[in-house]
Amino acid sequence: MTSEERLPARYWRLWWAGAIDNVGNGAFVTALPLLAVTLTTDPRLISMVAAASFVPWLLFSLPVGARVDRHSRVDLMRGAQLFQAVVVAGIVILVAAGAMNIGSLTAAAFAIGVGQVVFGIASQSVLPEIVETRLLGPANARQYLATTIGQSFLGPPVGSLLFGLAIALPFSLDVVALVASALLLTTLRGTSRPRLRETGQPARRAITEGLRWLVRHRLLRTLALLLGVNTFCFQLGNVTLVLLATRELGVTTAGYGLLLAVAAVGSVLGGLLTARLTRVLGQLPVLAVALAINAVVFVLLGLSPSAWTLAALLALSGLVTAVWNVVTVTLRQELVPLDLLGRVNSVYRLLGWGLIPLGALAGGLIAHEIGIRAGYPVAGALRVVALAISLPLLVRVHRQGPPSDAD
Repeated sequence: MTSEERLPARYWRLWWAGAIDNVGNGAFVTALPLLAVTLTTDPRLISMVAAASFVPWLLFSLPVGARVDRHSRVDLMRGAQLFQAVVVAGIVILVAAGAMNIGSLTAAAFAIGVGQVVFGIASQSVLPEIVETRLLGPANARQYLATTIGQSFLGPPVGSLLFGLAIALPFSLDVVALVASALLLTTLRGTSRPRLRETGQPARRAITEGLRWLVRHRLLRTLALLLGVNTFCFQLGNVTLVLLATRELGVTTAGYGLLLAVAAVGSVLGGLLTARLTRVLGQLPVLAVALAINAVVFVLLGLSPSAWTLAALLALSGLVTAVWNVVTVTLRQELVPLDLLGRVNSVYRLLGWGLIPLGALAGGLIAHEIGIRAGYPVAGALRVVALAISLPLLVRVHRQGPPSDAD
């Protein structure tokens, strides 16, 4: 990247805030299912904890999107992190007191999910205020690398190691990371480019405007629906990953974190390769190939004979998932008007993540009735069907060139 294309200093403050938060989050998401397994081995109850984390995307995405377009996105991000820090601190207290149960853990997961809705929509919407449009691709790739390294590479082994020492430790680490990241975000106040002023438009009308814009945009509408199917399938298979690894393949508590770290290598490579792949092949062909590979990988995950095979397949899935995420986020930031970005992102994430709780519950039921491995091939088959249905539109849009506005 030349000096003329160098990302601004305020971007790097945002990047470091996310990097710190992601290490703590990686420790948290690794320790959460491990804690659940200490409370119950019923896959249905474990899937309930996972589902609770994503139910807020169904309930709050649209109103949060309207709020993101009306208020400081940096302030909303910081507030969400401080709220999550309080909830995670509650987990630490309950664990230390020996009072944690599966119901309390489910409630805490739901509350954390509420904070993640606010932070997720605001963080994806704030970047075009800080970075010029021509630099969005590299900026998103670097952010995804920070997310992957923190959540999947550094956080999991640290979280599982701390969990083995004392159950409360990985959650304490997350509290510290959330507070530190929120303090760093304070330095970004007033640095973003101004958006349109508040118009006094009612929230319901504002939400409808974002919904209408996305529904009329064929490409983004299709990608949102594809994301919904694929996140449903992802959770359907992976909701019992902790049971597959620890119960069937003999992975230890510390080894579970290392398994996730090894798998994260693929996500890191995906973040590094995305820009080059899109330059050579184009955005939409890269997306289609990524979806096809992930469908095959999920079928093979259910057949994994060893922890190493499981890790390698998870790494390949992580690579193509990273490519998908970087390209689709960049497309939204390029195509959606800045003053609508929060609302469109909220609708997109509602469609894309709204089925995750159902995927978690379905995966728990399938694991209970058929077997822990069964969710993966079912998810892979569903992904094949979704790609086959959407591929003709992706090919047509690729030949015509992506639309610059709603159709």
